[in-house]
Formats: sequence, structure tokens, C-alpha cells
Amino acid sequence: MPDLPQLQPATNLSLQDYQIIDTKIAEVAATADDYPGVVIVFNTRADDVKYMSARGLRDLGTSMAELKALGAAYYPKFFNPDEAHEYVPKLVDMMQRNDLNYIVSFFQQVRTGPGGAFELYLSTVKVLAQDSVGKPLLLICFSCPIDRESHVTSKVQRLLDENNFLRRHSATFARLTCREREVLRHMALGHTAPDTAKLLHVSVQTAETHRRNIRQKLNASSAFELGQYARAFDLI
Repeated sequence: MPDLPQLQPATNLSLQDYQIIDTKIAEVAATADDYPGVVIVFNTRADDVKYMSARGLRDLGTSMAELKALGAAYYPKFFNPDEAHEYVPKLVDMMQRNDLNYIVSFFQQVRTGPGGAFELYLSTVKVLAQDSVGKPLLLICFSCPIDRESHVTSKVQRLLDENNFLRRHSATFARLTCREREVLRHMALGHTAPDTAKLLHVSVQTAETHRRNIRQKLNASSAFELGQYARAFDLI
């Protein structure tokens, strides 16, 4: 998981907060190794790993003592930093919501492959516990490795492909203005320039100009290429 912003100073923990941490970790640890994936508990204040199930430690080739010694350096050591912009906003939003029933899911690359190569995981995260004044204190993450060869359905594969497309083309997509993104959505939906002009309350000439600029910025000449951008960046 990526480095998360602390909502309160690490030193602002009461005795009750430490008791909450110890109790929750004991509850999780009692059954964590029975699950078909990796269970991780994070302290939102100190930005460190408080617990990781045996499978996770084995896959990373490390120990809890080593993880605690790493502190925040845990993230760049085992995860792909280029992916952080994809899911950090989701995690920040989740913490700000501070809803114990709200979860976020995302794909991420973890160095668990041969020679420290990246392998793909599907991770789900939620707030596990709040502190003595009701602020997020612990996050729990459940991560499952994805075997592309044996049990990824075609639908999930399409999601993975879109995720990879997003990663490769995020800088290119960022060149579009907000209005151009609106126009791109209409293009992906098959709307003509007159259709788009009417829906966005602009002239047909303005809509045509936006469409031309979008194709140039994205270096896209076909409806399929434009659709890839629209799907990957959640415009449709």
C-alpha cells in the first residue's frame, strides 16, 4: 500500500488508543492465516505496518521486525511508486469519510515474484478501528495475488488491460482540458459534433475544434482509440 497522509500527529495517541490497537491486532491475528490472501493492518498515525499475516511475510521474504524497522520505507521497497496516483486519492477519501462500512478496491503491483519482480494483486481496504475521539486509527487490507494464467475471467482481464492502458497514457490524458474531457466522453458515446454542441450549449464550430484538438493531443485517429481513453479514465 502507498504512503498515506497522517490525519493526526503520531504522538497524539492516548493509552486507550494503544489498547484499541493491541485488541484489534489480536482479533485479526487469531484467524488471518486461515484466509486465501494476505491480511495487513496499518497504523494511520505512524504510517507503518502493525501486522501482516504469515503468507504476506513469506511472499515478501521479510519479518515483522524488519517491516517495523523499515517504517514508511516499506512502501517504495515493495510497491510500484508509479501506481500511487491511481489509488492514493481513493484511500485518502476513505479516511476522510471515516465510515467503518466503506471499502475501496484496486489493483497494485507487489515485489513478490522471482528476483523481486512485480506481481499483480487485488487489494481491498477499510477503516478497521477509530481512536478514542472517533478518528481513523487502523486500516485493514486484504490482498489476493492474481494468476493471469489460471483464474482470471475475460471481464477481469479487460479491467486489467484498462488499468495498464491508464498507467501508460496518464500523462497524455492529462493534457486534455476539462471541456475536452467532456467532449471526449460524447465522442466515445458516438455523438456527432452537432449532438455535442447541443448538449454542451456551444457552437458546432467550437465542438469541431475540441474534437480536432482531442485527436491531436491523444494521437488517436479511430473511435476505438478514443473509446480506450474514455473507458480507462472513467468517462463512460
